[in-house]
Amino acid sequence: MNGLTKYLLAALCGLVIVTIGFPGSDPGASLVTAALADDDDGGGDDDDDDGGAFQKLKRPAQVKARPQPRRRAILQPLPDHARAEIIGHGLEDSAIDRLIAAGYVILEQAPLASSGQVIHRLRVPERLTLAEARAQILSAAPQAEIDFNHYYRPDMSEDCVASQCLARNLIGWNPSRQEDTCSRGIRIGMIDTAINEDHEALAGSRIEVQRFVAERLPPSGMQHGTAIAALLVGNPSGRSPGLLPGAELVAVDTFHRRGRHDDVSDAYSLVKALDYLESRTIAIINLSLTGPANVVLERAIERLAGKGVVLVAAAGNDGPKAKPVYPAAYPQVVAVTAVDRQKRPYRRAARGSHIDLAAPGVDVWIAASQKGARPRTGTSFAAPFVTAAIALAQKAEGGVAKTAALSRLTGSAEDLGRPGHDDIFGWGLLNPTGLCG
Repeated sequence: MNGLTKYLLAALCGLVIVTIGFPGSDPGASLVTAALADDDDGGGDDDDDDGGAFQKLKRPAQVKARPQPRRRAILQPLPDHARAEIIGHGLEDSAIDRLIAAGYVILEQAPLASSGQVIHRLRVPERLTLAEARAQILSAAPQAEIDFNHYYRPDMSEDCVASQCLARNLIGWNPSRQEDTCSRGIRIGMIDTAINEDHEALAGSRIEVQRFVAERLPPSGMQHGTAIAALLVGNPSGRSPGLLPGAELVAVDTFHRRGRHDDVSDAYSLVKALDYLESRTIAIINLSLTGPANVVLERAIERLAGKGVVLVAAAGNDGPKAKPVYPAAYPQVVAVTAVDRQKRPYRRAARGSHIDLAAPGVDVWIAASQKGARPRTGTSFAAPFVTAAIALAQKAEGGVAKTAALSRLTGSAEDLGRPGHDDIFGWGLLNPTGLCG
């Protein structure tokens, strides 16, 4: 029998095995064995001996299973708004009565001292989409501000690899000098996640924390809020010294844990927090968070800015080609991007005409959530530098609004891009020289 005849016979036997299997054997095992025999890529089964395909079929244990390709996990995009919820500001009682009769449910409501009106969080009837519900409510109350209850997230990015990240040295910030001569008497507002007030980085710091989250919701993680708080007012002798360690921080926690690692706030909670900080006569607020545009939130920001409150926000880490994120992209807000220690733009920082200033945000040494410190990267960690600088300018000049504060800071900023304002660095890298004595 020549080699070709033996090869055809072996192939035919393999086909029979696939069809009927070995008597008394597991059909599934026969299928696998035959398939491997017919698809062998070893290149040694076309010779003239008797150890070809038949040999493999007789001793299936010697055949190694072909490794299956690893399936990549498909990451689902995180939702940007609460399901079946609408928020409204300025809804009159008559409009609320009509909405309740139409099947809407009031989930929450709160009076706002800044406007003298009430903000509502409504559950939408199941028969309506959110777009339909928004249109219906606006038809019933055209004077009201209506939008989805959008989500906002801490603007964090990846870890850095440096062993010690002295980002403040890039702009010549001296926290020990600031503590005694400049930061006393300054009050800063902050909206962020929960804070570990017992962290060593916050020892001796003057921090007041308010939680604007429903008790039924799980608390957020403390990593982001603790890091931002320590950057602003942290222990000057710690591993992550604060920019203004003598200042007072009024922090509002509006975040809750959604899923295993997803900390979110929503537009309803942010508006309440802004109203609270205004009632405390806070003149500057740090917002290291990002999310979609929201009509109700935008109006609240406009009202605060109109009263001289300065809001500073992270530009976002979605990449240089991403759409602008909010609240940074609102014209009333100071938008801060991040640079590394070589004064190069952070590779994932957002860009656009709304960018105002750049600050250190790559390899920034920050407080970890429980103890110790670690380097992190993101525009979240650049925003506090500008917040602290504006707070110093406000104290020196008896309180300044956004335009005056930016005028002072942009005039001294180090121009890193094309001359003047650009979409990458804004007016340039923050220069705090002269803000303290």
